[in-house]
Amino acid sequence: YFCRRGERWELQLKGSGKTPYSRNGDGRAVLRSSVREFLCSEAMHYLGIPTSRAASLVVSDDDVWRDQFYNGNIKKERGAIVLRLAKSWFRIGSLEILAHSGELDLLRRLLDFIIQEHFPSIAMNNSNRYLEFFSTVVSETANLISLWMSVGFAHGVCNTDNFSLLSIAIDYGPFGFMDSYDPNFVPNTSDDERRYKIGNQASVGLFNLSKLLQALKPLLDPRQKQLASQILEGYGDHYYSRFTELFKTKLGLLGEKENDNCLIAFLLKVSLLC
Repeated sequence: YFCRRGERWELQLKGSGKTPYSRNGDGRAVLRSSVREFLCSEAMHYLGIPTSRAASLVVSDDDVWRDQFYNGNIKKERGAIVLRLAKSWFRIGSLEILAHSGELDLLRRLLDFIIQEHFPSIAMNNSNRYLEFFSTVVSETANLISLWMSVGFAHGVCNTDNFSLLSIAIDYGPFGFMDSYDPNFVPNTSDDERRYKIGNQASVGLFNLSKLLQALKPLLDPRQKQLASQILEGYGDHYYSRFTELFKTKLGLLGEKENDNCLIAFLLKVSLLC
């Protein structure tokens, strides 16, 4: 799909039925979750956060059975379909599954396609293109999660299938916004272990990037593997630098001072106690 400005967007229907990726699910979506995705993705866009967009929402006459709170109380709900858009729907899991199954030729072809289509600053004849690709994804993922934290957004299911290679927010499921600061905030009622609580998002981002590196390693030589590991080690610095920058902007702080991070941490702790 091409818009008037010549940009290329990929269309995707959420809730239209079974696909090869539905696993054991019915591939349907209910009206309440579809409305939430439509509204949140548009809100995130206007908050300046890279995200998929919602183009339309169509209500279905079909009934969909859902256990909303995962407590065994299954109810009939009205279905709906969201037409959503993104520059790409490729995820970390898109590469991970190919590496896991040993389809290295297909992995290389897909990765080259993704770089050529979506990373124009990386030359295709550059022998380090996969390394540069990884470096970009690491820094942009750190930036994305910092932006999430700056508005109190918890994704809810931060697995590798829900992390975009273009570092945009995708797949709005059991997301939520904090009403007040709480690092233990979990919007997903099925996340009993609190794996994806908002305070874990940066760490989960690092875990997912380590899975991306693992998928890329068959395509890297020993020197590149070592450099990629060093790049991954720099993720924390990228994250905290961007996180600090965003929160300093909120506080109206100018310049850089040694105790900026301590002040931010103190104010968040005060918010937690209020």
